[in-house]
Amino acid sequence: MAIEQAVVLAAGAGTRLKPITNTRPKSMIKIVGKPLLHYMIENLQKIGVKKAYIIVKYKKEEVINYFEKIRSDLKIKIEFIEQGQNYGTAAAVLEAKNKIDGTFFVVAGDIITTANTLKKLKDEHEGKMSLILKKVENPENYGFAKIKDGYVEKFEEKPLQPLENSYVNCSLYSFEPEILKEIEKIKKSPRGEYEITDLLKTTKAKAIISSDYWMDIGLPWQLFDATKFILENSESRIEGKIENTTVNGKIIVEKGAKIIDSYLEGNIYIGKNTIIGPHSYIKGESSIGEECSIGDSTTIKNSIILDRVNAKHLTYIGDSIIGENCNFGAGTQIANFRFDASPIKAKVNEITIDTKRKKLGAIIGDNVKTGVLSSIMPGKMIGNNCWIGAGVVIKENIEPNTYVELEQKLIYKKIGEIN
Repeated sequence: MAIEQAVVLAAGAGTRLKPITNTRPKSMIKIVGKPLLHYMIENLQKIGVKKAYIIVKYKKEEVINYFEKIRSDLKIKIEFIEQGQNYGTAAAVLEAKNKIDGTFFVVAGDIITTANTLKKLKDEHEGKMSLILKKVENPENYGFAKIKDGYVEKFEEKPLQPLENSYVNCSLYSFEPEILKEIEKIKKSPRGEYEITDLLKTTKAKAIISSDYWMDIGLPWQLFDATKFILENSESRIEGKIENTTVNGKIIVEKGAKIIDSYLEGNIYIGKNTIIGPHSYIKGESSIGEECSIGDSTTIKNSIILDRVNAKHLTYIGDSIIGENCNFGAGTQIANFRFDASPIKAKVNEITIDTKRKKLGAIIGDNVKTGVLSSIMPGKMIGNNCWIGAGVVIKENIEPNTYVELEQKLIYKKIGEIN
């Protein structure tokens, strides 16, 4: 069957992705040259969707301005709808209720998956409601569904103990228009939102099991896995210039970019007008944005660098996410490994989370400047618009708009007075 309409949920602020989302919606975080939301729109386009209603709210201008610029490049028509005062996924879907006139998708705009996953949802849709479910390695942060005879028998949102033989809800749905009347009956949840998952308690829902790649971006370090997936499934493409450089791996080099006297090892993306080198080392699955300058003896490893970042001299950036317009003073070092080799813990919204990662550097917001020879310890977050002074060692998260300066005591003696 054909499904030609989609409601795309992109109104959320993404508080667990701070400080990157202090200055953009989470669906607009760029990896490999495009925002997360762009990948979802492309997948919908590939399976025949003709019209997408994008529900916006938090920093809506970021979404609207981006897609207005590329509208002519898309084959799918886009209409923006601002979410009102009611919060939650069900409230977001109802914003488009007067637009829907046939079977439609509802998808989260911050999910990285495949067009094949959405095609499966389309091809196997039955009844008033269908949804994609999947087995995942770390299911504790998701809603669980138990299946019986191909339909959802029971659903729980983040239970203390996962349901036996259960699957994770992937926030990918297909609906018939009459479901909108049932969505209107949903009551506010204990956390004060109208939840689309409450339909699973009252409506017979077809369970469609997917084995394809799927990642719901809820925490910063999940962006690394999504970046790896996109790079592994992209073709090498060189539109910029490469001079006297060794390349071992798959690379994408956009127009205007230059790579000079450097070494690249791994699957790597280089954005428009970015300069790499001389003598830079880029490795692992790394995504470097537009108009960046990565210079002499700087190493970038398994990192996501957004646009207009300068790291010109003797800097190490490993397993990190760096916001736009950041400038690293000479010799800035971002540590990404503990002495005891334990998994790195990170504090997110005052809650300490075990990232289960042996390697994790820093998460740094937009417009941050570091002084010469500054250092940042593993798993630390620096808010947007911060200044980190010369020689400072960051051992805890730093709030936005903060200047951190090292207080140093100097002792002066005459040469002959030295013991």
